[in-house]
Amino acid sequence: MSSTETAAPVPAFRHFHEQLDELKGRLLSMSSRAQELIEDAVDALLERDHDKAEMVIASDNEMNTLEVEIEQLSVALLALQQPMARDLRFVVGAIKISSDLERIGDHAVNIAQSAQRLVAQHSTLSPDPEIEDMARRARRMLSDALDSFLRADGTLGRSVCKADDSVDALHDSIFRVLLTHMMADTRTINTSLELLLVSRNLERVADLATNIAEDAVYLAEGKQIKHHFES
Repeated sequence: MSSTETAAPVPAFRHFHEQLDELKGRLLSMSSRAQELIEDAVDALLERDHDKAEMVIASDNEMNTLEVEIEQLSVALLALQQPMARDLRFVVGAIKISSDLERIGDHAVNIAQSAQRLVAQHSTLSPDPEIEDMARRARRMLSDALDSFLRADGTLGRSVCKADDSVDALHDSIFRVLLTHMMADTRTINTSLELLLVSRNLERVADLATNIAEDAVYLAEGKQIKHHFES
C-alpha cells in the first residue's frame, strides 16, 4: 500500500453485529453463572454446607456488576447504532433479561442464607426430592429461556412458559408436606418455614425464567404474550 493510500473503513454493520455478538456472549455468561449459583445454593441447603452457602452469598456483587455491564453495552448500542426491528427488540430485551438474571442471583443468595440458618438450627428435616426436582426444573427453564432468546426461537420460549406450571405444582406439594410436619410437631415450625421460603425462591426463579421466555417470543414473533396477552 502506498503512502497515499488509506485502509478501507470497516463497514458499520460489521461493527454493529460484533457488538451484538458481544452482548449475546455476556448474556450467556450471566445466565450460566445464575444457573451455577442456584445449583450451589441448593447443594449448600441439602448438604447443610455453611461455607458453600457463604460463597454463593459473596457472589452477589459479581451478578450486580454483570448486570451493569450488559446495561451499559445495550444503551451504547441503542444510542450509537440506532437498531431497528428485531435488533431493537433484542437490545431492549437484553436490558430486561439482565435485570431478571440479577434477581435470580438474589434468589440464590436467599436460598444460601436459608441454608446457613438451617445449619445453625441443626435441622435434618427437608423435603429433599421435591426441592431437588424444583431446582432442576428451574435451572432447565432458565437455560432454555435464554437459549430461546438468543436463537429467537418462539416455539421453545412458549414451551418454557408452559413448564412453569410443573414448578408451581411442586411448590404446592412442598407446602402441603411442610404443613403436615408443622401440624404433627410444633418443633418443626421454624425449619418448615425456612424450607417453605426456599421453595418460594425457586418458584420465583421459574417465574423469572418465564419472563425471559416471554421476551423470546416477542423477539421472534413480535407478539406480546405477557399476562396472557397476544398482540
